[in-house]
Amino acid sequence: MSAASAFKTTPNTDIARAQIAGLAHAATRKIAPLWPLKHFVAVNPFLGFTGQTFEQTCATFERVAKTRMLMPRAFYRDAIDMGEISDEGMAEALKALAHLPGLPASVGALKAAAQIDAAPAAAPSVVATVAEVLDRVEGGNRQASRVAFMIEEIARFCAAYFDAGQASWKMPLRGDKLYAAWRAGARHDLNPEMMGVKNFRKSVLAMPEDPVAAIAEVVERLAIPPRAVEDYLHRALFDIGGWAAYARYLVWEEELYGRSSDLMIDLLAIRIVWGYGLFAARQDAAFKQAWADAMAEARRLPVATQMGLDPQLAIDAVLQEAYEASYRRRLVGRLQANVKIAPSAKIGRPKLQAAFCIDVRSEYFRRALETVNPGAETVGFAGFFGFPIEYVPIGQQKGGAQCPVLLTPAFTVCEAVKGAGVEEETEVLGLRLMRRRAGKAWKSFKLSAVSSFSFVETIGLGFAGKIISDSLHATRPVADPMRDGFDSDILSRIGPRLETREIDGRATGFTPKQRVDMAEAVLKAMSMTGPFARLVVLAGHGSTTVNNPHASGLDCGACGGHTGEANARVAAAILNDPGVRLGLAERGIPVPADTWFLGALHDTTTDEVTLYNPEDVPAELSQDLAQLRQWLAQAGELSRLERSALLGLKDDMAITDKVLDRARDWSQVRPEWGLAGNAAFIAAPRARTRGLELKGRSFLHDYDHAQDTSLGVLELIMTAPMVVASWINLQYYGSTVNNAAFGSGNKVLHNVVGQLGVLEGNAGDLRVGLPWQSVHDGVNYIHEPHRLNVFIEAGEAAMDGVIAKHQGVADLLNNGWVRLHSIADGGSTIRRYHGIGDWRTAPAA
Repeated sequence: MSAASAFKTTPNTDIARAQIAGLAHAATRKIAPLWPLKHFVAVNPFLGFTGQTFEQTCATFERVAKTRMLMPRAFYRDAIDMGEISDEGMAEALKALAHLPGLPASVGALKAAAQIDAAPAAAPSVVATVAEVLDRVEGGNRQASRVAFMIEEIARFCAAYFDAGQASWKMPLRGDKLYAAWRAGARHDLNPEMMGVKNFRKSVLAMPEDPVAAIAEVVERLAIPPRAVEDYLHRALFDIGGWAAYARYLVWEEELYGRSSDLMIDLLAIRIVWGYGLFAARQDAAFKQAWADAMAEARRLPVATQMGLDPQLAIDAVLQEAYEASYRRRLVGRLQANVKIAPSAKIGRPKLQAAFCIDVRSEYFRRALETVNPGAETVGFAGFFGFPIEYVPIGQQKGGAQCPVLLTPAFTVCEAVKGAGVEEETEVLGLRLMRRRAGKAWKSFKLSAVSSFSFVETIGLGFAGKIISDSLHATRPVADPMRDGFDSDILSRIGPRLETREIDGRATGFTPKQRVDMAEAVLKAMSMTGPFARLVVLAGHGSTTVNNPHASGLDCGACGGHTGEANARVAAAILNDPGVRLGLAERGIPVPADTWFLGALHDTTTDEVTLYNPEDVPAELSQDLAQLRQWLAQAGELSRLERSALLGLKDDMAITDKVLDRARDWSQVRPEWGLAGNAAFIAAPRARTRGLELKGRSFLHDYDHAQDTSLGVLELIMTAPMVVASWINLQYYGSTVNNAAFGSGNKVLHNVVGQLGVLEGNAGDLRVGLPWQSVHDGVNYIHEPHRLNVFIEAGEAAMDGVIAKHQGVADLLNNGWVRLHSIADGGSTIRRYHGIGDWRTAPAA
């Protein structure tokens, strides 16, 4: 075949243009959303692939995106040597994945295979992109920079288009749709042609104005085989995965409120047309022949790609399964052994009740609190405490959603100054707005085109004191955005306003009936229906860090990437409402008159607990309050001491000072470890885990199936907290096994772009996932990449019913993304889910 005839592609008539929209939409659904920095939450990076098995997804990423989802072979070899992968775990894995062809026949053979650093076979791509073919032709040198240039150009445009207030000069055309704005700008953009992409503007303007039509036109001109079109579109989006993920978030938000958005299709059109620009710029024989060969290769490949096509990848998948099975066996054994020593039931009225978020970091503190006060009863519940609210701070018209991102806020709660009349509240608001405007004007002056050149020379030395105080951790580099603009005496009086009001046409607050309904639902969901202690603490959680773009990622995921302060205070205020107490009594939940609920915030960086509105605690409980403060302080000391080993702190006598210092250090890359190490989710009475040292690796959700007669709480647990926990778990998994693809790289190199996300360096794509410093300490992995193990004390038939009802849950469980277990017989019997109606005894170490 001649070069000329090879390049003469035939229009792709096998696939109608009407189908392109569906295939494009399917490709966009494979991209997981990326929440912005202001409320960064964990997301399963494989969200679009849960409909297929974990092993199939590993193969898909290897072939379509040339991206690895498993650890290097050396990691598993070291785990075998250290005993973290046991012979029993390997035998279990070989049996579980026996359907994969070409596997070693025995444990010994698997161990031998683990000694060989064999990479997966260099299988051909499902379909090559233009950039990949150009890379082959030019040997990966010149084209590597050209592909990077393409990504950088698209990223630069997206950063300007989506900017949320960081840019001093706004991009024009932001009112147009994304593809239209890019196409209009491309008309005048000479950058691609200056970089050697000939006639780029002409190629772009030759494409249709409609994004779907443009995608279809490119697919036809490139003659992509019908079976490979969706893979080609997905691969193209993966090239700009960061901005694609942010666009997916914006679409997610629209869909959450019942609206539709074609933003992802617009972005896909930009990437596809850009690729066509590269294609049209090449007329040389080598490229023409290479492209024809690539398309011929794509036509020959079967529709389905099987794991068996790559035996080395199959071996790695078995080793990963063995790694997880070995840990799971150890955990099952510890849970069963704990039954013999843990108390089996509540006895009398507890000395204290304290509800914490199910976040794994709470496990340290709960265990410490139960150590200093054995009569305390701690409870685990999602940190938004069942109140899906939008919390609107003073001076803002719109607030943040204080609930899991799977939900929409059902109530709007506005911030108010306690005890303030209209006149004082107006004065406080005016003062805050004035200070914010002054700060904004000062920042604009520093960054303006004229003053920025002379600013440093003229005023720079005036910042010496500020730089010194920041470096000594006496001050913050910037003010806390939740507290800026307030006087200190006002800060102590700020809190949620529960009374119903209408503001800008929106109803805010709670009606009396809504308060009772919510209080009943929350107490039943927490299995907290009595007996009640005299003091009941509802502790949300947050994190204290400075100079940390991902700070909100250390806050509460159940609160939508915010601290749990607002939810805890709202819940406590409602449960202390006399009218609510009467309503609860009528519904069979009598709360003693001497019980008082306290909203609180657990700082996961410092292990300090802040109590809100302690001045409202009745005088007769003053001694209880003093004792509570002492218990919390002692528990904080114990928790900090236990966490200090992972933080690399050595001097036991100064642990508290060192931990507190990390929270104020603007140069600290890991003020805390977040949820690193998470591996299990346990929904059962606390008695099953009380006294068991779980090392901050388990989400602990209190659940008493005997009280859940309607099974509504079980369904809620399996469709919300369990799913959110799996998102967290898989984000940490992805950021560990392949930080380049699923993480955000080196935190030291991060630069914030558009107030939305980070770049690694000063250019390139938006980064997703967690920084490398969040999973690795520079020498060792701190996060161990395990898929989530779920243990629920409930009837297996009841769980089967929930699985059958919810396809999303079924996909997670049936395809190996989450491992579900049942707990029975007081914790002595643990069985693993293998399919609806198929539960088998879980082996223990």
